[in-house]
Amino acid sequence: MIALADEETTVVQTGKISTRQLVAAAVFLALALWLATVVPSIEIAWVTAFLMLTIYLFAFEVVSVDVAAVSIMVLLGLSSLLAPFMGLERGLVDNKHLFDGFSSNAVMSIIAVMIIGAGLDKTGLMSKVAAFILKIGGTTEKRIIPIISASVGVISSFMQNVGAAALFLPVVSRISARSRLPMSRLLMPMGFTAILGGTMTMVGSSPLILLNDLILTSNKALPTEQQMETWGLFSVTPVGLALLVTGILYFVLAGRFVLPKTKSESVTTGSDPMQYFQDVYGVSYSLSELVVKDGSKLIGLQFDDVESEYRVRIIATKNSGDSSRVGPGALARDVAIEAGMVLGVIADPQALARFVEVFGLKKRRKLRTFAADLSLSKAGIAEVVIPPGSALVGKSARDVWMRKTYGLAMIGLHRNGETLREGEDIRNMPLHAGDTLVVQTSWSALARIEKDKNFVVVTTEYPREETRPQKVGWAALFFGIALAMVLFTDIRLSVALLTGAIGMVLSGVLNIEEAYGAVSWKTVFLLASLIPLGLAVETSGTAKWIALQVLLVVGDMPVWVIQLAVAGLATFFTLVMSNVGATVLLVPLAVNIAVGAGANPAVFALTVAIATSNSFVIPTHQVNALIMGPAGYRVSDFMRAGGIMTVLFLAVMMLTMNLLF
Repeated sequence: MIALADEETTVVQTGKISTRQLVAAAVFLALALWLATVVPSIEIAWVTAFLMLTIYLFAFEVVSVDVAAVSIMVLLGLSSLLAPFMGLERGLVDNKHLFDGFSSNAVMSIIAVMIIGAGLDKTGLMSKVAAFILKIGGTTEKRIIPIISASVGVISSFMQNVGAAALFLPVVSRISARSRLPMSRLLMPMGFTAILGGTMTMVGSSPLILLNDLILTSNKALPTEQQMETWGLFSVTPVGLALLVTGILYFVLAGRFVLPKTKSESVTTGSDPMQYFQDVYGVSYSLSELVVKDGSKLIGLQFDDVESEYRVRIIATKNSGDSSRVGPGALARDVAIEAGMVLGVIADPQALARFVEVFGLKKRRKLRTFAADLSLSKAGIAEVVIPPGSALVGKSARDVWMRKTYGLAMIGLHRNGETLREGEDIRNMPLHAGDTLVVQTSWSALARIEKDKNFVVVTTEYPREETRPQKVGWAALFFGIALAMVLFTDIRLSVALLTGAIGMVLSGVLNIEEAYGAVSWKTVFLLASLIPLGLAVETSGTAKWIALQVLLVVGDMPVWVIQLAVAGLATFFTLVMSNVGATVLLVPLAVNIAVGAGANPAVFALTVAIATSNSFVIPTHQVNALIMGPAGYRVSDFMRAGGIMTVLFLAVMMLTMNLLF
């Protein structure tokens, strides 16, 4: 099935149904027809048929997953009209409740956490978190993934996992841009460990929160000697910790084999930004980071002494113990170079090699000191034209101190069809109307230049990021209020999170258009449209019938086999219905089976509540749906990485629970 889902020519890409998809459709149809002959009612037969159709559409991506989900919802709605022809007394889902998913607690919570995450990002707070992680972890997958995953896992043990994932989504986006690692290599480990972290405490996920109430309800039907004790806040921590560690190790060791590198990644991880300028102007410069060693002949010289002669352009500096100096007002030609100074240099590779050799400099393999300040999301190469009437006509870049005044480090001057470069005295040439300047600049400086009548900015496709650091206090306040309500009150999760979201808007952290833009509507429609299917599975008796059939098969087997079957059922049901619904359905069944098998019913109940977090194979879990769009994942990506994670989850959960309980 995974191989089929990986096929490149899917209908999503080509608009045609492939032969393999047709064969798979025939197999699923045959399976649905066979199930119709063994189920106890026509209603259950139709629901299983819809389940088969959903699994087929998701696995083979005949249409995108959100379109598939909406289609299933519409078909369930039409069952009310077609009930007489389907042999039903009424539709599979009451149309009055068909769209309840759009106002459900889960969907409204997801909308709220997206807005809260965008608000925190807007203040620059997420950039600082990302910079801190990069400082500790560098720019390699094997160091960044454990830091992100461990952080998200711990946070999600005390708040809803989708909230923890949404909080870190902008952080991962920043890290992706600055480390140039595709988001698809980072978001899946973050999302999976957010789910795993929800198993570390009894408040980490909805099923675990609900479990003790279900235990007390089940006790009413049990004799005194068999009644169960409720679980404490950290009773489940050893199991959850083992699962979290397993998830982190899985991606560290096997990530390069199972993590995709999607085509629809963040634009900040795209092609070389210099390629366009190399093609048009022949400018083949690259950005490097150099360290001035003790005893270097460069010490004491000013920028002006070396830049033109050695054809290099210094655009950033940092002294030990000081902050980076980048952008307008930071650097000028009279800056003196000191021992230990780190230089951000843009130059032709040959000129750079000569500069390094002559002055005995250390060239770093990757940007480290300036990884954040000079990332593609913060700075790059741009084209700027001098218009007629500009006050700069007749003046040179040196006359106006262009790098210091405007934050524009000129690396090329295009005039009359000819491109002049660094080393050809371009900074001393008087500017003419119509001159095109090829400059290295920060995007924030370029945004200001756009409003300056002395320039016409040709480069328009660049990240325009208006941060509001002055609003960080309001953002932190409303995030703290939302988090406190989640942890310390009984109010619904959606209400608590929407309090924080609307607070972000009312306080000016975000405007309402930015709040709407922060929401991934594909995710919203995917989740909301699947909720009616889960309702049909539960109310029709389909879930109970499947559970009973499985448990009849394993009823006479060893206790651990029965427990594994219960865990497997919970895993299956959480893929097609809400984890809360699966828990409510299976806990009473699991308790009764445990009593009959002479096992501990409380352990069986806990097995159900933990196993409902084993949701990695398809993007129906809120967290998986949240990360699918930004990373450009396909269902086959989840099946590949999530299939192995599902097996590891069951194995580690069974081992730790049997050792502990």
